[in-house]
Amino acid sequence: MSHSAITPHSKVVEFPYHSLRNISCPEDEENGRKVIVGHAPFKSVLSLPTDENVRDYLLEAEGKLRRRPTQVHKAIQDTLENQPGNFSIYNGGITIVAREYEVDEKNKILRLIKPSIINGSQTQGVLKDFLNKKIEDGLEIPAIHIKYEVIITDDEGLIADTSIARNFQNDVMSISIAGRLGQLDELEEYLKKKDPNYKLRKSETKLSEDYVKTEKLLQVIAALTPEELWLKDGDSGNPNKVYTYSQKTKCLKDFQTIYKKAKDEKEPDHEKYKKLYEFYLEIAGEALDIYDKWKTHQGFYGTRIRALERDGRTIVEIPDGIIFPILASLSAFIKKTSKGWIYDPPKLFREKEIISAAATAYIEIARSNPQTMGKSKACYTALYQITSIYRRLSD
Repeated sequence: MSHSAITPHSKVVEFPYHSLRNISCPEDEENGRKVIVGHAPFKSVLSLPTDENVRDYLLEAEGKLRRRPTQVHKAIQDTLENQPGNFSIYNGGITIVAREYEVDEKNKILRLIKPSIINGSQTQGVLKDFLNKKIEDGLEIPAIHIKYEVIITDDEGLIADTSIARNFQNDVMSISIAGRLGQLDELEEYLKKKDPNYKLRKSETKLSEDYVKTEKLLQVIAALTPEELWLKDGDSGNPNKVYTYSQKTKCLKDFQTIYKKAKDEKEPDHEKYKKLYEFYLEIAGEALDIYDKWKTHQGFYGTRIRALERDGRTIVEIPDGIIFPILASLSAFIKKTSKGWIYDPPKLFREKEIISAAATAYIEIARSNPQTMGKSKACYTALYQITSIYRRLSD
């Protein structure tokens, strides 16, 4: 199958693919163009040029000072590091233009004449950084695929217009809506009680590292929510908190629901939601400390977990898939006191024990895959049983 013959003098880029489908509509055919979509191994997009794109990769903008990563950049990076198996779903993929094409179905190679990425250069840049970092650290490179769309046309005006259109159609993110409605203001006030320098990210345009990542904070708080505050029926004895690892949008929406019902005195479960909302506020500062501590916990040194990012003998970062089952287990030590909700583990509790249990769950249940561990209720249950025993012994 081919659009037209490729001559020996054509500027051709080979693009290995996993799947390919022609989805051209009648308007495409009338205007002499084709549209091809599919999935490809992520390495296939790394060598594609971006000369037709209206945006440079934001960390390598020519003639400009090196910028900080944008929120989009950080979101892509977070998915690659913590949920690579979901990358093809979470990421919108890349859009490519090419003047002609030819398909080698036997070898699954799409040959493109004069191609260029017109939307997704930032994704390409983050993927390059991700691959280089894995190679540099000697870590296993996961099998990741990416969605692609190829527009086959030689209409230069259409290429330019499409590039502009694809780069400037952005939806308002939920975080901006919550911020605009004032639903995050009290949460920020309580954070400032912990540290006056804390600033909560309340808009998608707040890209500086100076801002606390709101979505991540809400994920952590949800994981730390104690049994007595858990609202889901039939789930109170061993709360299923798997979603706190993989569904940051749900955690944000849950908080918005909690906020609304806590503020609505006519709500039938007003008191329950009010108590839960107070927990979110009072534990916020400590939740950040707990998460930061476990993300670089040196107690993991010597475990057989290959997914840890190291700098020599120092552990630099631990994947969220390993961290969130631990955070959920630590909810057994969340208590209500005269000073509010606090994290108060028993004196007999040793963090090394939960680390050992986490390493065992990682290897034996999750098959040494941090993403599997983060989404495995069995891993959460195994760790929570340990902390629950400590809590009962200390009561």
